[in-house]
Amino acid sequence: MVKKRGESRNDDGETELRILAAATSVFIRRGTSGARMQEIAEEAGVNQALLHYYFRSKERLSTAVFRETAGRMFPAIIDFVGADMPVVEKIDRIVDMYLTTMSRAPFLPGYIISEIHHHPGRIQQLLAGIAGSDMKDALRPAFEKLDRQLATEARAGRMRRMSAQQFFVNLISLCVFPFAARPMLSAAFGFNDAEFARFIEQRRKELPLYVRNAMQP
Repeated sequence: MVKKRGESRNDDGETELRILAAATSVFIRRGTSGARMQEIAEEAGVNQALLHYYFRSKERLSTAVFRETAGRMFPAIIDFVGADMPVVEKIDRIVDMYLTTMSRAPFLPGYIISEIHHHPGRIQQLLAGIAGSDMKDALRPAFEKLDRQLATEARAGRMRRMSAQQFFVNLISLCVFPFAARPMLSAAFGFNDAEFARFIEQRRKELPLYVRNAMQP
């Protein structure tokens, strides 16, 4: 990015961050296809010329937003999966982290799912950026460790045997679904915003218990 004459580095960075924050809000709320550069400029308090000066195009801005939003969850998930803690504690920590993150940005799951569907290359780029390597190389050590833990629990008779991949997908799906399907659930159960928030807080307690019971031998 070329710096404008008379603009300090501090102002330069603050403006870029303000634009990125506004774009994140608009993209998550409306999706990439529904977002408009004019709306982003208005939310950031800048004109469209300045918006294009910093990010050149909607595609580049969308990529920056995806990296920022998806980056809130994926690194922490990889850390938890490969962490040195018991499986039951991983269940509690992953559920708590996911529900907390998505409660703060309830449109985030739908946005990420949509972006991955329409731009599948972005997830490889994101994970490669996190780990400095190919996606499989980024995930392999964490999932190999989790698989060993699950096998140990099964041999001890504390859990039924399940692969790390099945365990992970089951757990994440149960976390994500209420947010991805929020309009449907709100219509079916008559939830307003406060009632949906209470429902999620109940899941914070119920979901780990449900997963542990489902893993019983």
